[in-house]
Amino acid sequence: MPHETTTIQTADGACPAHILTPDTPGPWPAVIFYMDGLGIRPALIDMAARLAAGGYLVLLPDLYYRAGPYEPLDAKVIFAAPDIRAALAPLLSATDNRRAAQDTAAFIAYLDTRTDILGRKFGTTGYCMGGGISLTVAGTFPDRIAAAASFHGGNLATDSDLSPHLLAPHIKARVYVAGADNDSSYPPEMAARLEAALTAAAVDHRCEIYEGALHGWTMTDFPIYNQPAAERHWQELFKLFGDTLQ
Repeated sequence: MPHETTTIQTADGACPAHILTPDTPGPWPAVIFYMDGLGIRPALIDMAARLAAGGYLVLLPDLYYRAGPYEPLDAKVIFAAPDIRAALAPLLSATDNRRAAQDTAAFIAYLDTRTDILGRKFGTTGYCMGGGISLTVAGTFPDRIAAAASFHGGNLATDSDLSPHLLAPHIKARVYVAGADNDSSYPPEMAARLEAALTAAAVDHRCEIYEGALHGWTMTDFPIYNQPAAERHWQELFKLFGDTLQ
């Protein structure tokens, strides 16, 4: 699988990024892949490669660039920590929905310089914190994002002014949201609040809860990886992008 690395200059500094492309000749539709809280590591690159193998140019940016270089995190070590959020705090503080959306202006500008991309509208997908970012980006760049997915995203409809659901009136993309049925960062009342906001804004969307899945179920390096639910996620993601980008 062709795999490039590059550095994209954002308003706040130099953001390392991976670009994965299909083996077949381009041009291809482009997708921006927003990482989860454990950052860039082999498991995410493998996921981006699988998405690329489906016929997409995939941009995987390191949203933790403001924190400086870091070694790939070992999920087993992180999950063994007494306080996972404390262990990740220096990295988590380096980004949020708003800053990631600001960074995306530079990501879109970078994609616009390439000659191997089909069309000017892109897809987004995000996991964990990246799920909220994916939806935020759809609401921030409605004329450039045709499809947006969130998988085990948390805090998607809160009282924070950074909550993605507040941008629902601006979203023009088709949206797919999948949550776990036992996830304190996305409880049933939050799922209902997000669904209500998307419906009120007439967003073309589908929100589902994957029964038996836990937060992070798509990640192969997580102890709670759920292979059947992960395969369901791939089916839904490829359908979303196939219907909107191809």
